[in-house]
Amino acid sequence: MTTTTAPRAGAAAPAISHYQKSVAEYWNREKNPVNLRLGDVDGFYHHHYGVGDVDWSVLDAPQKSRDERIIAELHRLESAQADLLADHLGAVNPDDRLLDSGCGRGGGSLVAHKRFNCHVDGISISETQVAFATTQAKKHGVDDKVRFHLKNMLDTGFDTGSFRTIWNNESTMYVDLPSLFAEYARLLTRGGRYVTITGCYNDTYGLPSREVSTINAHYICDIHPRSAYFREMANNRLVPISVVDLTAATIPYWELRAQSSLCTGIEDAFLTAYKNGSFQYLLIAADRI
Repeated sequence: MTTTTAPRAGAAAPAISHYQKSVAEYWNREKNPVNLRLGDVDGFYHHHYGVGDVDWSVLDAPQKSRDERIIAELHRLESAQADLLADHLGAVNPDDRLLDSGCGRGGGSLVAHKRFNCHVDGISISETQVAFATTQAKKHGVDDKVRFHLKNMLDTGFDTGSFRTIWNNESTMYVDLPSLFAEYARLLTRGGRYVTITGCYNDTYGLPSREVSTINAHYICDIHPRSAYFREMANNRLVPISVVDLTAATIPYWELRAQSSLCTGIEDAFLTAYKNGSFQYLLIAADRI
């Protein structure tokens, strides 16, 4: 099987739009403790949120250990989300090649390799993220099969039909969906699997709510309506086989995070939007026909 090498130091940046350049600069500078301290728990650094029931007893821990226990609990919830996504990647063999598109600091790629012992390519337009993730793959001793690249998910440069599975974990709101799914239809083998976990605004609410607009401004992203995912998948030969509404499952994560030392001020916007129905958290798995 042909695999590509890890990006060279100083490798040329991919062709990106002015907007994408601003996103790359944001993530190149980003050192938010909510991403770093959670990853410090076990060396799996994720850039997404969590799902599942919270062990609220962490709030009753002695002051000396309370913060550490809350951070560990938040990380357990985000790890549960990563595992849930991996559950939907389908049948993966060790020789298969997977794409973690918008890989962040690489936690999801490491989860997939640990689960399937397969080849994983992670891509990001952030040089800082690619360098960090590459270091983590070496620390975990899997850099022979898990590699990270400075690439644009809208135009990856990878060979047609070279991936068995592709996923986005909370990164589709940074790109144009028609262009994204056209690229994935090209990259996936026939019968291959695409999975995304994403926040999207509820079409029945109308236009994005004030809270959704606040989230957009906070992360310099553009959250898509729910309908856009299904429309553009249909236009690009991606047929949904599973849709899971995770909205209720993610609310406890946000309620705990709002009471932690890692609170960033955006928690209330997420909680209000989820509870008033203007925002939804979905997992969508689709097969390439």
